[in-house]
Amino acid sequence: MNRKLSAELFGTATLVYVACGVATVTLGQWGAHGLARWWGYNGGVLATALAFGLVLAGLIYAIGSVSGCHINPAVTMGMVVSKRMPLSEAVQYWVAQFVGGIVGAAALRFTLHYTNYWNRVRDGLGQNGFGTHSTIHMKTMGAFIMETILTALFVYVILTVTAKQAHAAVAGLVIGLTLTLVHLFGIPVTGTSVNPARSFGPALMVGGDAMGQVWLFIVAPLVGGALAAVAYRFLNAD
Repeated sequence: MNRKLSAELFGTATLVYVACGVATVTLGQWGAHGLARWWGYNGGVLATALAFGLVLAGLIYAIGSVSGCHINPAVTMGMVVSKRMPLSEAVQYWVAQFVGGIVGAAALRFTLHYTNYWNRVRDGLGQNGFGTHSTIHMKTMGAFIMETILTALFVYVILTVTAKQAHAAVAGLVIGLTLTLVHLFGIPVTGTSVNPARSFGPALMVGGDAMGQVWLFIVAPLVGGALAAVAYRFLNAD
């Protein structure tokens, strides 16, 4: 495996392990010992949103020069549609990202196995969901629309701040803050995916309804990534 694919695998695994770990600890039920009750729901949402944004920002500065730090199939889709990456290379990125998501989720499950307070079914691993698995019981179409729009916004910002004429030094900060922003909106609705690999890993480890619903969190972000690239090509030029 070359350095780019290794970086994508490592970055995606790190994002899932740390950020989904924060989501699990602060938003999981944890029975009578609920850490979520210590944080309060609003505190858990804020902590999780910041975790995703801060981890991504750090990874961009750490491995951005190696692979571009996509660590998200939707971002890679945006790069393909905007003609910044050939499809043949994108397919390799997608494989590395999904494998990374699985590795990160498996490592998180293995870690939490060593506390008696965590329960896979009750507390999960920060997986996404809709219907009864949404805090506001968002229906399927609403979840699909929101995930598509939030992903499109996120990927559009990435395409803009990584353009040739952009200031690369601030890209990581801007992208991280944008991911934080979309999580603040999306967590009560679906848990916020905007990243198929981030969704697939935890869903695979949790199983059940999480796997039954994960299709939405693969398809909608990929559609959003493609729409972002179309919008970018219309509104901007490298």
